[in-house]
Amino acid sequence: MQLAETLPLLLALAWLMPLASFALIVLFGPRMGKAGVLAGYVATGAILTSMVLSLVSLGLWVSEHGFAEQHHADASHAAAHADESHGEQAAEPATAHAPAEHAAEKAYYAGDWYALGVFGPLRITIGYYIDALTVAMFVMVTLIATCIHFYANGYMHDELHDVTDHEVILADGHHLHRKGRFHRFFQYMSLFCFSMLGLVIAGNIAMVFVFWELVGICSYFLIGFYIERHSASTAANKAFIVNRIGDFGMIVGLMILFGTLGTFAFGDAKTDAGVEQGIFSLVRPTESNHALTVPDGMVKASAAQEIAAGIKPSNEQIARWRQQGYGYWLLVLAGLGIFCGCVGKSAQFPLHVWLPDAMEGPTPVSALVHSATMVAAGVYLVGRFYPVFAPEVLLTIAIIGGITLFLAATIAITATDIKRVLAYSTVSQLGYMMLALGVGGWLAGVLHLLTHAFFKSLLFLCSGSVIHACHTNEMPKMGGLRHKMPWTAYTMLVGCLAIAGAGIPFVIGFSGYYSKDAILAQALSFARQPGNILHTWLFYVAAAGAAITAFYMFRLWYMTFAGQPRDHHIYEHAHESPKVMYVPLVILAVFAVCVAWPFPGGVSLGNLLETARAPGTAGAAADGLLLSRLVVPSEHQTHLDEDIHVQATLVASATALAGFILATMFYGLRTLNPDDVRRQFSPIYRWLINKWYFDELYHAIFVRPTLLLSEAVAAIDRRLIDRLIDNLARWTRGLSDVDDLIDRYFVDGAVNLTANWLYSLAVWLRRFQTGQLRQYVMFIVVGTVAIFAAVSLLMGFASAGV
Repeated sequence: MQLAETLPLLLALAWLMPLASFALIVLFGPRMGKAGVLAGYVATGAILTSMVLSLVSLGLWVSEHGFAEQHHADASHAAAHADESHGEQAAEPATAHAPAEHAAEKAYYAGDWYALGVFGPLRITIGYYIDALTVAMFVMVTLIATCIHFYANGYMHDELHDVTDHEVILADGHHLHRKGRFHRFFQYMSLFCFSMLGLVIAGNIAMVFVFWELVGICSYFLIGFYIERHSASTAANKAFIVNRIGDFGMIVGLMILFGTLGTFAFGDAKTDAGVEQGIFSLVRPTESNHALTVPDGMVKASAAQEIAAGIKPSNEQIARWRQQGYGYWLLVLAGLGIFCGCVGKSAQFPLHVWLPDAMEGPTPVSALVHSATMVAAGVYLVGRFYPVFAPEVLLTIAIIGGITLFLAATIAITATDIKRVLAYSTVSQLGYMMLALGVGGWLAGVLHLLTHAFFKSLLFLCSGSVIHACHTNEMPKMGGLRHKMPWTAYTMLVGCLAIAGAGIPFVIGFSGYYSKDAILAQALSFARQPGNILHTWLFYVAAAGAAITAFYMFRLWYMTFAGQPRDHHIYEHAHESPKVMYVPLVILAVFAVCVAWPFPGGVSLGNLLETARAPGTAGAAADGLLLSRLVVPSEHQTHLDEDIHVQATLVASATALAGFILATMFYGLRTLNPDDVRRQFSPIYRWLINKWYFDELYHAIFVRPTLLLSEAVAAIDRRLIDRLIDNLARWTRGLSDVDDLIDRYFVDGAVNLTANWLYSLAVWLRRFQTGQLRQYVMFIVVGTVAIFAAVSLLMGFASAGV
């Protein structure tokens, strides 16, 4: 069996295993052992199987396609030697059904498993698009989810019994008592993993949107797992509603692509009618050397008036329209629409407000949402749709990412809830990824997505271990816990070092060192472009974000594990988590250290991902059309520029070190008093502790007016519409009463009177029914005589008349 057949089969099985687990738990969950304890084993076994299948797929992929070289060439070299660079970028034909002429473009496999329906040009299928990014994401999602599932079997053990929720007080003053939901938790987790894997392997935009929404629904269930808590139900609703706002833009973008290109598919695939070009090939055709090109469909859509006026859209005319900029705004609008969905899902400014509140779910949910699934989906989709984005869209992505990373990082400085610090850290790191993608750093952004998933899942599981031991989220009540929880403390220290990008410059470092170095290098290259002088702040905000990240992460570690206990009751009752919880921490800590390490022979995660780069997205700088001075620099050129990398590495290391030193002085050595700084900068502190007042702003601008409008509509409904309907009802009832009287006394009276008269007549006639024969004979004789008499009289009258 060829790889083009084996790989889709393996990944399909890996994708469907969590679905099988979900189905089994739905059907038999409560009966799976005592209180459903076996549901955890079923779900864990399913995702473990998915992980094994994903690792096998990775091995097969690497054996077939290998790793890309470090970075192939700069812009001019790529243009001059396009064939050579394409040969290095990809092996073998791109798809399982791709024609030979596409063999040098990119290594990927595309096809359909099942056709749901064909309606003219509209084909709705369950398909796949598999490249190195797909395989890497499968391994990351399943590996992290497996660790979280093992961890959750220990963390959620309270749900195996009846639960007393001390955060819910009933009307009678007692706490809520409810049955455990152990099986339901793993039921949702399995569906969540299935949804994310479906999104990753999806081969067309229709399938993407289905699983995109399914991921959102699963997050709603898991964030609101403790549904009786008002804070949890509110957080679930908030996440769901905010994401729907972004999804509206996404629908617009996806429909523009389908409406103008006539296909849902990403890659080229062989159909009964021949080879069908996918979206990526239409936007970056081979004949234009994979440069971003407005497709014919978009040009024609923009020239609809000219075509209606009688101008024939010949190839030459379409080329002239394309040179005049026809259709470019549609391409930009499609890109912005898709990015809107990613803004919601990845909690980017201004739709970032839902993610910190998502901490209301159980900690394993937080770990999964913030690392491998929901928030990763937005960044992944930007990376997947990267060939479609025009430079103007990329600039928008970079600006939103830059604002988000700084905004969230500053809020994390003042947060005291250990999970909320990590939540705002996630928002900030997602901003880093978006900034990297926006300034042309596709590899930097996607690499940071994968490295961040490992150390952020580690950090969240460590925080859950602390909460499990201390029964509080508040860091000011902790301190000195490294003596009670050494495994948790030092694995969390590894996570802090990784997210801070710690390392020995130009030698080796934690995983975050490599991805942050690449982000800062690309941001510096972007800032140095002559036309981008107004956007140099993107580099400075990325550098400042590195310092702030190191500060708030080591602030968290020092406040939790270092120093003296601040609440002796909590300290005395603290304990290390069971082995089922801390072994996953050790595994994730190993990956947080070395997942991005370069090994001899060019073996590295970065070089694996490089084989998934869309042709034309790195070999040359991209110039904007609507913003003519905008230049998105080549990521390959950035890599080859030694000066940029040296400066970026030094800046990244220096800023991270500065943040670490500052945190150590404030919270480690206590040579500086944070309370003094808080008092001196109290306005800034209040601004940050209130999260830049975004919740209050949105409440004033959107929530409160909506509530007022709903109250006004309710008042109109009660006082006008309901009153009108009530009066109509009274009228109708009065009319029905009158009609009832007429019916009873006139209509029914006449009918009843006739019936009564006939009945009385019948009763009178019954008197003659005596049963005596001679009486009947007499009646017959009398009757006969009467008849003859009557006839004689009539005949006599008739004769007299004549």
